[in-house]
Amino acid sequence: MGRVGEPRLTAMAHTARSAARQRAERARLARERAARRARRIRTAWWVVAAAPAFVVLLVLIRVAIPEAPTGGGDGNRQLSSAVIDALRPDPSTLDTVGRGQGVTLPTPITGQPPLTADGKPLVLYVGAEYCPFCASQRWPLAIALSRFGSFTGLTASHSASDDVYPDTATISFHGSTYASEYLAFQGVELNTNERRGRGYAPLDELTPEQEAVMNTYNAPPYVPRAGSIPFLDFGNRFLQTGASVSPELLVGLSHDEIAAEIVSNPNGPVAQAILGSANAFTAALCVLTDGQPGEVCDSPAATAYQAEVGG
Repeated sequence: MGRVGEPRLTAMAHTARSAARQRAERARLARERAARRARRIRTAWWVVAAAPAFVVLLVLIRVAIPEAPTGGGDGNRQLSSAVIDALRPDPSTLDTVGRGQGVTLPTPITGQPPLTADGKPLVLYVGAEYCPFCASQRWPLAIALSRFGSFTGLTASHSASDDVYPDTATISFHGSTYASEYLAFQGVELNTNERRGRGYAPLDELTPEQEAVMNTYNAPPYVPRAGSIPFLDFGNRFLQTGASVSPELLVGLSHDEIAAEIVSNPNGPVAQAILGSANAFTAALCVLTDGQPGEVCDSPAATAYQAEVGG
């Protein structure tokens, strides 16, 4: 009888061992799943804990390496130190040039309500980056305004490559700001210098207030043709459409070459036109500021055009 029962006992033992192995395997798998969950939880907590430090690091990198300002069109870049210096020439150079040569003056207007912003007389410029006449106009305008305040965010630009006086080197007012205790300035660049269809890609938009000025004063009887650019309104006291300096003078010159002419060659045609025009604008601006600051408005550069602007 004992021999007959032995196979049954052996099978039962085998079944028991198999069940034990299965329990052990399930326990091992459960331990591995628990370990993986623990690792995921630790990783998630590390990410959460590190996130504020990572954000601080990004901010520090942003501060240490600020984004370079750019204009709207093709090839716009930061101004060189030579151009920055040329936009604030030595006052004695401006005095030496005086009236200059080849300058078209702004036109006085009377009886109009003052154009102001932030409680200060406002100078409104409307142009476009593709426009070569705007390109030549920005040089004396920026120089004159820099005698009353300071710009940030100006960029080097050029007029369109497929227009008259192609690729005229200039600056762009797009994205720039101007700070002065005497004046407010708004520079609007309506288009880039990049072709889009039959025109040029849009850039800045006129505010309703700027559009009202354009509709009123950039039209007859104040100017010969409506909607012309560049357009300048000096506080509703002086207007100018078209360039005060011919872009023909700047053909073929780079930004740094124009800067060198302004700084180092005051008797040359480029400096005579640009600085002479800047002096005319300075005289008009002194009318808006009631002769302030005195060191600017009493200088030979500003008084050179005193008779024409009525200051």
